[in-house]
Amino acid sequence: MRIWKSLVLAALMSGVAGIATAEEVVLNAVHFTPTQNGYAQSFLKFVQKVNEKGKGVVQINVRGGPEVIPPIQQGAALRSGLIDVIDTPAGQFLELVPEGEVFSASTKTPWEVRENGGWDFISGIFEKKANAHLLAHVDAGSGFNVFTIDEPKLNSEGSIDWGGLKIRSSPLYRDFLESLGATVIVQAPGDVYTSLERGVVNANAYTVFGYASFGWDKFTKYRSAILQNRRADLDQ
Repeated sequence: MRIWKSLVLAALMSGVAGIATAEEVVLNAVHFTPTQNGYAQSFLKFVQKVNEKGKGVVQINVRGGPEVIPPIQQGAALRSGLIDVIDTPAGQFLELVPEGEVFSASTKTPWEVRENGGWDFISGIFEKKANAHLLAHVDAGSGFNVFTIDEPKLNSEGSIDWGGLKIRSSPLYRDFLESLGATVIVQAPGDVYTSLERGVVNANAYTVFGYASFGWDKFTKYRSAILQNRRADLDQ
């Protein structure tokens, strides 16, 4: 299984309005993680290329990250036209576009999905339900992991016993983790550090990519790559 983490979307009305003018169009953008995070850095590289090649036509003005618009509100902000471009995981759009979950289950590479028509098909759904057009997919294949403070306990079958875990998660993974028996608390990344510090949660569902930039590895010492049913001791 290939985890598709981050999408770049643009509001349809902003794009259409820009085409109708001969002046350079400036689109305002936000990203879902703090600037120092790897996902934001990938998005900023995308923006840099657009701005280099789009001089005189289009420019993207990055307003910031979750401190400007909380991640869970970015989809609605795009749909309403409050912001023009966002870098966000499909999981943040589940209330608007539940079909976006297919990105997490895809076994195809981004370029294969473009070739077989899947990209245009899903983009059409985003257009109808969220007033959004999919521009790009970045940071594919980053995997799904659960990081824990203590070494995970095993059941009689040798598998991880999820019953004793209180896992911070995004909306995307909630149903799956609950089906394993875990207690799930949905939180934005900006709230996780305090939750780990105060013992509100004892585990965190996230990708390896960008994890350390939040400082969460100060608390979580074990990683369970549950799609491969492997554990890794982060102290080793």
